[in-house]
Amino acid sequence: MNNQSQESIKHFQDKIMSWWKKNKRDLPWRVNPSPYEVLVSEIMLQQTQVSRVVPKYLEFLKEFPTLEHLASANTKHLLTVWSGLGYNRRAIWLKEVAGEIVRRKRFPEEVDELRELKGIGPYTSRSILIFAFNRDLAAVDTNIRRIFIALGFAEEATSEKELQRIADALLLKGRSSDWHNALMDYGSSVLTSSSTGIEPTSKQPQFSGSTRKIRGLIVQMLTKTQSLSVSEIASQLASVGESSECLNEILNQLIQDNLVECFDADRFQIPE
Repeated sequence: MNNQSQESIKHFQDKIMSWWKKNKRDLPWRVNPSPYEVLVSEIMLQQTQVSRVVPKYLEFLKEFPTLEHLASANTKHLLTVWSGLGYNRRAIWLKEVAGEIVRRKRFPEEVDELRELKGIGPYTSRSILIFAFNRDLAAVDTNIRRIFIALGFAEEATSEKELQRIADALLLKGRSSDWHNALMDYGSSVLTSSSTGIEPTSKQPQFSGSTRKIRGLIVQMLTKTQSLSVSEIASQLASVGESSECLNEILNQLIQDNLVECFDADRFQIPE
C-alpha cells in the first residue's frame, strides 16, 4: 500500500460506513452477541456460506444455549444438530473449546489465549475479539482482501503480512465490530468476486466425489443408528452411488478426528 494520508483513510472509512448504514445485513449473531455466541458463529462461518449458517446457528443455540450445555453435549446429538454445515470436525473442536473455557472459568480475551484452543487460527482469534469485545484489532477475510485490492490499497500478490499491515492502518478505531461487519457486507454485495474478477488465495476443494463427502455420509449414517460394521457402511455407501475403495483409510481419519470410534474390531459408532 502506498502511504495513505489520514484524509484518504477517513474518506474510505466514511464511504464504507455510509453505504453500510443503508445496506447492512440483518444477521442473528450481530444482535448483542455474547462471547459464546460469537464463538459459535465464527466457527460455523469458517468455509461456509452465510445463508447456510443462519438457520443452523439458531438451531444450535436453541439446543446448546451456553458454553456449559455445549461442553457436556452428547456427541451424536451434537453432530445431528451440526449436520448440513459440513466439516464435522469443527463441531467436535467447538465442544472441546467450550470444555476448555468452562475449565478455565473465563472467556479468553487475548489473541494468544484463543490461539491455544482447538480449531482457532490467526483470523478466527482476532474476529472473536473484534465481534465479542469490539477490540481495536484488524482481521482480513476473503471479502476484505478483495476490497483492499479493488480499491487500490493492495495487489493480488500482496502477502498476508502486508495485508495485515494495511488492515491495521485502515481500521476504524472504536468501532471495530461495525467496521468489519461493514467491510464484509460491502465485499459480499458490491465488490464481489464476480464483479471484480479477483480470485481468493485458496479455493475450497470439490465436495462431490471427494473423501469429504464420504466422511460426511458416514457420520450421517452413524448419527441415525447405534453402530455399523465396515460391510454395512460399504453397502450404504454403494446404495447412494459412492465407492468404498478407501473406506478403511477414511474410517481411520474419522477415528483420529474423534468423530467415530471402533469397537469389537469391526463395528463403528459415534463416541459419547
